[in-house]
Amino acid sequence: MNKYAEALHLVREKEPLVQCITNFVTVNDCANIILAAGGSPSMAHDVREAAEAARNARALVCNMGAIEDAPSMILAGKEMNKLGRPVVLDPVAAGGTSLRREVAAELLKEVKFSSIRGNASEIRYLAGQQTAGSGVDVSALDKITEENLKEAAEMVRALAERTGSVIAVSGKLDLVSDGKETAVLRNGCATMARITGSGCMLTSMIGAFCGAMPEDCFTATVAAMSVMGISGEVAEARRIKNGTGNATFRTDLIDAVFNMTEEQLVEGMQYEIL
Repeated sequence: MNKYAEALHLVREKEPLVQCITNFVTVNDCANIILAAGGSPSMAHDVREAAEAARNARALVCNMGAIEDAPSMILAGKEMNKLGRPVVLDPVAAGGTSLRREVAAELLKEVKFSSIRGNASEIRYLAGQQTAGSGVDVSALDKITEENLKEAAEMVRALAERTGSVIAVSGKLDLVSDGKETAVLRNGCATMARITGSGCMLTSMIGAFCGAMPEDCFTATVAAMSVMGISGEVAEARRIKNGTGNATFRTDLIDAVFNMTEEQLVEGMQYEIL
């Protein structure tokens, strides 16, 4: 079986419980995208139970949109590290404020992350590069393009090597690297940026895939990002056909993840190893 198809198969076979410490804006969509992929969500975030709840989970997702829950992320993250289970980070607006810079540094110091998924501005900040991003959206100056792809791929590879994490950048072009292998993905559509939380949803789904395939988080991350990108293309085709807007697009996106077949994933993936 193709390894990316196997990743999707394992999510549905194992139904991994994914604990998400994420922000209130996207918590419902994050839970639903995990369910659509085949996993099971837990949204336990209170500092009094975060570590205990992590013991039952197969993966943990830490989303800095819930920056007030950073202590919970550290407690739960350390517990998952002890258990040898994947922890995924979404460094939302990591370089945007002094608080976010401090919390990002603390999380990276205290917790070993299996996969880190962000937009280009967030990942460039973590890599120590100058960034124009200041909020949750990527700056136009930081975006990865065909013109700067080689440079961006080296930045992502170096960050993966330094952190020991799989590094994933999502955008018009997606990049994924474990420090040894780097992939560029070309699925998705522009409307994905017109709904709230598409990045948070993606990170949550990466958690489900890593929970099902903890021994190969690079393949799991590539598979999850491809499922999301292809599902965006399916939802966009429906939006254009039916003349609907971004609210229906969000529902169609989740439906497309739910209905994704292994064959559809393999046939639809547009990727190359650099």
